[in-house]
Amino acid sequence: MSCAEPQLTVRPLTSTNAAASLQLGQEAFGVPTTQPTEHPPWPPAGTHPFGTFDGKRLAARMIDKEYDSHFGGALLPTSGIAGVTVQAEYRGRGLLTDLFRHTLESAKDRGATLSTLFPTAARIYRRFGYELVGDFATVQVPSWVLGFVHRPADVHTRRATEADVDAIRDLYESWASAQNGPLCRRGPIFRATPTEFLAGFTGVTVAVDDDGDEMCGFACWDRGQGYGETATLSVSDVIASTAGGYQALLSALGSFSSVTASTRIDTSGAEVIRTFLPTVHWETVDTSPYMLKVLDVCGALNHRRYPALEVELGFRLAGDFLEENNGCYAVAVGAGQGECRRVHECAGPTFTPRGLAQLFAGTQSCANLRTAGLLSGRTDADSSWDALFGGRQFHIRDYF
Repeated sequence: MSCAEPQLTVRPLTSTNAAASLQLGQEAFGVPTTQPTEHPPWPPAGTHPFGTFDGKRLAARMIDKEYDSHFGGALLPTSGIAGVTVQAEYRGRGLLTDLFRHTLESAKDRGATLSTLFPTAARIYRRFGYELVGDFATVQVPSWVLGFVHRPADVHTRRATEADVDAIRDLYESWASAQNGPLCRRGPIFRATPTEFLAGFTGVTVAVDDDGDEMCGFACWDRGQGYGETATLSVSDVIASTAGGYQALLSALGSFSSVTASTRIDTSGAEVIRTFLPTVHWETVDTSPYMLKVLDVCGALNHRRYPALEVELGFRLAGDFLEENNGCYAVAVGAGQGECRRVHECAGPTFTPRGLAQLFAGTQSCANLRTAGLLSGRTDADSSWDALFGGRQFHIRDYF
């Protein structure tokens, strides 16, 4: 007698599925299974978990997280995909196909224009249209190197108080708006009160410009255990609005050099901090690749901002997992705004979903996309595509 094929269904997870979802997470990622003494609302605000069920058994799950991402100086609604896992006995049966379809269509319905994730294996997600656009990295620098950074005379540092938290968040958003990729740290997932924010670190140091007494930078750090050659200072943010702010913060962090031999800094991309270091010490000790998919083509191209160019372009998108995205588009850009619409005939090159993701992120040129087989057809407008989407560095500062 042969076993019947399982009858699989996909549906949103509710509080009754919390324990099963936690168990799947432990199996896949090794997270603790200890149940909290209190029972906070599940799923948490801003998260939308979906599961594939074989009868009553949860066989696979993933979570859509509500974020906004900075691109071109604008905020784009983003679906952050996390917690993707399939129970061991169900792997290899293609469960992710329907699970991704339901999850992404739901995210698109709620207004998400992009989807991003941190993959454990890039190949799994490329068939859904995701492509690598950056890395969340941790670098290590000898603490004495930071100690040799020049401390400016007109900037001082002090420990942050609860009254500083709004200014810290504003400074981060100002920095993020000048990049492509960083998450907005406001919204349902970033709900920490000033007290909770400060309690998340050993210390938060702010840099203050003596001329005007305005905050010009902040650093969030954890002291770690012990002292000496094996001790490490961990820094999750070093962000400033002026050169003096960066110098003052790095010098303050370097003051730990007598007790912590190394300093680890969470970063991404071409980090401006390196311009202030007196040596070339900069060792990447951990990296988490980041992938992006354009979920709503017209929505994404209309939301973001552009350089001051006047141009009209056409293109075709082919091979998208979400079949409704495939087809011809026209884009008109002027005065920093874009208008994208569906059209019946294509007057331009053909992008794959992965190629469009890298173009949108500004991380690859048209020439490189063609070399990778992610862009084909007419070449006459390649320089215009590059100009529209280039010019900003790609950064990500939050792991989810």
